[in-house]
Amino acid sequence: MFRLRPVLALSAVLFSLVACTPDKAGNSGGEAAAASLPSGATLVKESATAMREIKTTRFLITAEGEVAGLSLRRAEGTLTEEGSAKGTAQIEQAGGVVELEFVIVGDKLYLKGPTGGYQTLPLTLAATVYDPSAILDPDRGIAKVLGSATSVTTEASESVDGKDAWRVAVVTTGTDLAGLIPGLTGNIPAKLWIADADKRLLKATFTLPGGTATAIFKEFDAPVTISAP
Repeated sequence: MFRLRPVLALSAVLFSLVACTPDKAGNSGGEAAAASLPSGATLVKESATAMREIKTTRFLITAEGEVAGLSLRRAEGTLTEEGSAKGTAQIEQAGGVVELEFVIVGDKLYLKGPTGGYQTLPLTLAATVYDPSAILDPDRGIAKVLGSATSVTTEASESVDGKDAWRVAVVTTGTDLAGLIPGLTGNIPAKLWIADADKRLLKATFTLPGGTATAIFKEFDAPVTISAP
């Protein structure tokens, strides 16, 4: 037992030396790994271009915690580049959560509450609560968030829903996020997961005062037909 302790101590020293040994370029292992990551600025720029070309997508947006000014708790559905959309949304209202069904076609919003049928409303009304038709709009949605991101840094390679992706840290603003998640202000740190193969945005998480919001996109360019109910 007494003989084993020096051996263990020596092993620990040797392990730490190996772990910290500089590579041929004079970098430690962590620095070498970081240097091998693709440019975050390039990834985000390519992703903005890729998302501008999306025709349809399925989306899921969730919010956790208590975030001042954010009434949206969850929204999911399908949308098209023209702005048509269909799905459900959970909105915090008067201390409770109300689930709504929505269909957007042209400049009309068809909204159905927990009881009764669909009401036909002007789409401009949706902007005060949540307007999913803006998500694929190149001037208001995902592409705007990507194109205006700052402090961009690639952090790691990870898998999202079975797809290889790059995790990129950025800073965005409430103004730029308005088309994706309304009601936010100030600078907002975020993590983006950008697909390695086609640079499409697969997932994004936003760190908010009092909580977080997550957006997930999948089933890009799948055939979609959305019509008025």
